[in-house]
Amino acid sequence: MALDRQQVVDEALELLDDEGLDALSLRALAGRLGVQAPTLYWHIGSKAELLDALADAIMDDAIRAVPESRLDDDWAEWLLTVLLELRTAMLRHRDGARIVSGARQSLRRADFSESAMSALVDHGIELQRARLLVLAGERFTVGYVLEEQAPTDATQQAPDVAELQRRFPVMVRAIGQYFSTGRSSDDLYRDTARLILGLPPRT
Repeated sequence: MALDRQQVVDEALELLDDEGLDALSLRALAGRLGVQAPTLYWHIGSKAELLDALADAIMDDAIRAVPESRLDDDWAEWLLTVLLELRTAMLRHRDGARIVSGARQSLRRADFSESAMSALVDHGIELQRARLLVLAGERFTVGYVLEEQAPTDATQQAPDVAELQRRFPVMVRAIGQYFSTGRSSDDLYRDTARLILGLPPRT
């Protein structure tokens, strides 16, 4: 069966999920597809083009998941849902935030931004405020997921809890209080995003 571009992108996403961005190469991808590397150039001209295609695929997932904006919606709650879908789409793939943040020629993130900004303007939000709200929300979300997906060193010694409590007493107390009620990292993302969007905290 002849190879097509979608097969190449799908297999690249699987390679990304299996081995991570640092192991992603056209040679490794060709091996998984059972073809010679030059065959890929009929569909993907370079690694940079491949990374942009992966970013497109991740952003396509986010765009498809965004609910329709209705004028009777609370625009801030709607935008929060949009950002949650962006986070989910990036978390679906290993190093997803690195892929999205590093894409240089992909315009799908711009499509995402344009759609969100247009919805806010339709709700009566002034143009520049709409731009800044979407920009702040997107950049916060990408940065948040970059930290979530950052590799950890299993051999590194855990920090001394007593030393942390001595050095950062207010921070440790705040963190302990927040998570003592069973909140998760998902809750932390949502609550921080609500703060950015000017939404009241959840009770």
